[in-house]
Amino acid sequence: MNRRILLVDDEANVRKALSTSLRKAGYETKEAASGAEALAQLDDYQPQVMLLDLRMPELDGMETLRRLKQRKGPIPSVVMMTAYGSANDVMEAMRLGAYDYVQKPFDLAQVKQVVGKALQQPEAGGDEDGSVHPAQEEQPDDAGFLVGLSPAMQEVYKLVGKVSMSKATVLIQGESGTGKELIARAIHLNSPRKDRPLIPVNCGAIPEKLLESELFGYERGAFTGAVGRKQGLFEAADGGTLFLDEVGELTPPLQVKLLRVLQERTIVRLGGVEPIPVDVRIIAATNRDLRERIRQQLFREDLYYRLNVVPIQMPPLRDRREDIPLLIRHFLHKYGRETGKEGCYLSPAAVDVLNNYHWPGNVRQLENAIERAVVLASGPAILPEHIQAYLEETCQEGADGQDTFGVRLEDRPMKDILQEVEKEAITRALQREKGNRQRTSRRLGISRSALLYKMDMYGIDVSEE
Repeated sequence: MNRRILLVDDEANVRKALSTSLRKAGYETKEAASGAEALAQLDDYQPQVMLLDLRMPELDGMETLRRLKQRKGPIPSVVMMTAYGSANDVMEAMRLGAYDYVQKPFDLAQVKQVVGKALQQPEAGGDEDGSVHPAQEEQPDDAGFLVGLSPAMQEVYKLVGKVSMSKATVLIQGESGTGKELIARAIHLNSPRKDRPLIPVNCGAIPEKLLESELFGYERGAFTGAVGRKQGLFEAADGGTLFLDEVGELTPPLQVKLLRVLQERTIVRLGGVEPIPVDVRIIAATNRDLRERIRQQLFREDLYYRLNVVPIQMPPLRDRREDIPLLIRHFLHKYGRETGKEGCYLSPAAVDVLNNYHWPGNVRQLENAIERAVVLASGPAILPEHIQAYLEETCQEGADGQDTFGVRLEDRPMKDILQEVEKEAITRALQREKGNRQRTSRRLGISRSALLYKMDMYGIDVSEE
């Protein structure tokens, strides 16, 4: 079997580390210091896998990937590498046909595992005439709302990039507030349908009879008050995408009608008899466990399989805590600009409160907390008291009934939890500044008198060295 790997990176030490590790694993390797050099070596070396750095001078990894996909005949499986990846980068690479995407600094064992899987892929060829047609659409600028570089979100971005160019139905599952609609929008904006409508419908917020007429439209006289023909949302979304949010709330009759649309790609208006063909991509989302609803005979199993062609599972915020600082900065920028408070920042104590909270409402709850804090802050510094009241008001019991300190929420007031976090943050700041009150107050973003007050309130005694 061809086990040749082409390593493309402008940093010699990265190429050397990869080459040494892969050669020890039994692979043959060759190095290239630029995208142009890599493309020039393809015909003679004929690698089966290319490890390609994203950020390189002159010809970067993304442009190299585009040119690679334009070549005739077999091309290698491409694994993109970068230390600066964004959601757009990941989705664009996967949309252009990359096999996988790894972040630096990477675990060499992980790289070898990815390479091993890539070697099992059939060689990419062209169409029947030997040509390969690259994606024509550029990455839309307004897909930049996706924030997060955690491993869990990287996997989501990869799926978005892979599925966006197809017509496959997608089912996005996850808790409320995790960003399911944002992922649906990203799929649409990265697809050939991006210039056609994306129409969202909340299936749980509209009464059954009204939802049926909204989705399928109606003919004149179909019911009392139907004084004329009305086009439904399936027809309005023709050529585009229909996002069915909270699809688990559909009633059994509407489930039957949706299943028929997915099978036949036609709709019939209420009061009508003629089938109307529609070219609509369906993206559905739910925070329900649809398998459990199938067991309860509340959701059709055949509809579930029609919707679940490509499943995407959105991780809750508590499982991607490394993204919290990125999200905080994003929302601070957004609401600082909207309110004219662009200099707002979170004090370290406030950051600690947010980092240690369990976020039952996920990203939506974090966004609301930041928006409210920006509005209420009288100065540039956002302090714990600017967010504590909101968290107390919105506090809900987590999935396991535990707060972040392992105590049952119903047995412990949220105010006490947040005060414990603040006390710990002040104590750590004092220890870092060796007890110096002035430097500690600056670190925390509060006045010296406020620091002394809180030290007295919490009984904190850290002597100045």
